[in-house]
Amino acid sequence: MSRADLRPRPPRRRLSAGLIAALAMAVVVVSAVAGVFAFALLRPGGDPVAASASPSASSVPTKSPSAQPTPTASDTPTSTPTPPPPPAVSSPAAQPCESGATMLTVWAHPDDDIIFANPMISDALAAGECVRTVFVTAGDAGKGMGYVKARELGILRAYNAMRKNDGLWDAQEFDLSSGLHVRRLSPQGDARVSVLFLRLPDGNITDGGFSATGYATLSKLWDGQSATLAPIDGGSAVSRDQLVASIAELGAALTPAQILTHIPRGSAFAPGDHPDHSVVGSLVREAIGANATLAPGIRYFVGYPSQNLPRNLDDATLDAKVDTYRIYTQQDDVIRCADRSACLKTRKFGEWLQRSYPKTEAELQLG
Repeated sequence: MSRADLRPRPPRRRLSAGLIAALAMAVVVVSAVAGVFAFALLRPGGDPVAASASPSASSVPTKSPSAQPTPTASDTPTSTPTPPPPPAVSSPAAQPCESGATMLTVWAHPDDDIIFANPMISDALAAGECVRTVFVTAGDAGKGMGYVKARELGILRAYNAMRKNDGLWDAQEFDLSSGLHVRRLSPQGDARVSVLFLRLPDGNITDGGFSATGYATLSKLWDGQSATLAPIDGGSAVSRDQLVASIAELGAALTPAQILTHIPRGSAFAPGDHPDHSVVGSLVREAIGANATLAPGIRYFVGYPSQNLPRNLDDATLDAKVDTYRIYTQQDDVIRCADRSACLKTRKFGEWLQRSYPKTEAELQLG
């Protein structure tokens, strides 16, 4: 080894020591800066974008279950599903009215409608409304089916006069859902009108019935003295509940805006009326009056006692009413009248024709 190599080199040692010190200082500075940056990222309220830009298991704080409680059935708002509406009760009696509102009229005998309720029925037809008329009894007067068919023909001709068309009618036979048999007639080409016949026995003005029909009456059925009542044309007998259900079914199936019928029992206007009238009025009041939608449209017409009230029809209105009635009577040999004058002179009928008194539920003066 040469002498130069053996000489001590102090400057090189000082440089190495300084370099080491500088490096150590740099490490300290870098560590401090990194710590400050990490604090900025993790401190509460930091920039949400920066904090979530690159989350890691160590940098994203976790929350305990108590920080955000799990919703319970009582805490979570829920909406109860609305149940679907009940399906509409299907009935062979359903007849939608394409031209306007429907008027349902329910009577004891064929001719009660044109005697007591006109001009309301003829006015409805003139306005283009639909009219569905039901006759509960056959109005047979103990005379058999020949007389019944004659009265039914008279009614159809009266409706032809009111609708101003002498066309033919089609007949349809069917059973209501209640089991009651119905004969329905509709004029060809005119869906606005239909007439339904139930053909139960006429109860007689005495309320004792007729020998030809076994003295059966609506009153006995209504009061529970008879369990059932059979139509005079041989159809199946019906109970009181079935009869109520049948009228209720007709109301629900036809959805009428107005219902016309007789004064019911218990009204101040009932005494002196035909017993069949009063029962039919009570029947409609029980069957349709229980329907909150239909009940406000019911009008009860004063029957035989109307002759004691002031005359309230005259001029053209009375002329049209009498002419409709006259057309009907050409088929009813009991009350046939040839012209206006003769019809108005018919005992009692002439007085009834000159009056029409509908009553609301509130006006019945029920005792």
